Amino acid sequence: MRNLVYVPVIHMAADIGSLAEKAVERAILSIGEDVWKRHTETVFGFWSSIADYFDSFEAYGVKIFQDGMVADGELGKKIIEEGMKAGSVNFRVLSGLLQRGAVLVRTEEFKLLKEERDRLVELGKAQTKMERLKAYLKYRIVKGRLLKKRDAFMARRINEVLKEGETGVLFIGAEHNIEDWLDRDISMVELKDKKMLRAYQRGFIHWNNHKEKTDKLALYLVSPVAPEKRRSIAS
Repeated sequence: MRNLVYVPVIHMAADIGSLAEKAVERAILSIGEDVWKRHTETVFGFWSSIADYFDSFEAYGVKIFQDGMVADGELGKKIIEEGMKAGSVNFRVLSGLLQRGAVLVRTEEFKLLKEERDRLVELGKAQTKMERLKAYLKYRIVKGRLLKKRDAFMARRINEVLKEGETGVLFIGAEHNIEDWLDRDISMVELKDKKMLRAYQRGFIHWNNHKEKTDKLALYLVSPVAPEKRRSIAS
């Protein structure tokens, strides 16, 4: 049996590098500063609950898989260091695990990640409404295909690298679906419910119309990892 701790995540602005500034500007214009501030507090609370869990996690020998991670070894560590400097709590959690003996694994294929990023850069550079519409439509056309290819590649990496009796930890955006490609002998435990993360991400964009539901989902996201998750992983 192989064990995989599945951590569906909400990426922070610090996780997406140079794309962050434009993305944040457009988000604030779309939903307003007050809602964006509430969202930011929720995301930090979510990551605080994840960090608290991994502070006491037995890390030695655990294999770490991270979406967007195109390198391991010294280059992978350098990527994590740069992410930490930018304020990424995700990468701070990774760094703590590596310091306690975990092993970073190259998780993604650079070519696929670059293709998606190029589309997002094009979208971010669009100035007029027509340019934004064209860039958005081009991105939407390829997004689903690229996401499936990335998911299949990440699952293959886990299947290949995670050996019998070993434990891996996967940090991955909530919109991903890798389960269909994982080998059947891999036992997976979700630290947070991926469907609830997705529902929150949809809800905060339209927060004024879904205040009560979105606030409840936010409370779930910032709550400590459920005790039963700890027991099932330990077993």
